[in-house]
Amino acid sequence: MFMKFLTFVDVHIDGAAVKALAARAQKEDIDFLLCAGDLSQFGKGLREALEIFAKCKKDFYMVPGNHETDALLTDVEKSFPFFKNLHKKAVPIGQYVFLGYGEGGFGQEDAAFRKLAREWYGTYNGQSLVLVTHGPPYGTKIDLLNQRYVGNVDYRKFIERIKPKVAICGHLHETAGAMDDIGETKVINPGWDGMVVELP
Repeated sequence: MFMKFLTFVDVHIDGAAVKALAARAQKEDIDFLLCAGDLSQFGKGLREALEIFAKCKKDFYMVPGNHETDALLTDVEKSFPFFKNLHKKAVPIGQYVFLGYGEGGFGQEDAAFRKLAREWYGTYNGQSLVLVTHGPPYGTKIDLLNQRYVGNVDYRKFIERIKPKVAICGHLHETAGAMDDIGETKVINPGWDGMVVELP
């Protein structure tokens, strides 16, 4: 049984992008939607975008980007039953567990993530996993800017250790649409145009 979902990031309330993504998500082959952050512009436009995505009648998972907060997404959940805040959560979807960690995007180290990653490793190591962060891991095509890697070292170490099937991230607009590998893990920046990911 295959799982197929539409993932995107860094939309920043681009109306045309939101409508195009919603139109794609309404197709029967898409099981759910997954946003790696920055759907809004510093919080503005988030509810308006979700009004459009509500027409898809599918679950919508999201981690906050640097333009949202965990508190904002938690508050929005109360108004939109289909919307799920994935920040610092491990959510089973099909045969996979989706691990979500958002906000930030600028730091190359994150002590709070390291602490959570230790808990996740103890609980989920050996399972089929998808990691969703707003910022990219260090040392791939996804975080290469001006011939310098600017991604998060702690994300990279966790990926190398726990080996998720896919790692989805964004934040860097310059690498939208880029893909790379860390070992057996496919790393994706789906950009604001979005990508359809299919998992066995």
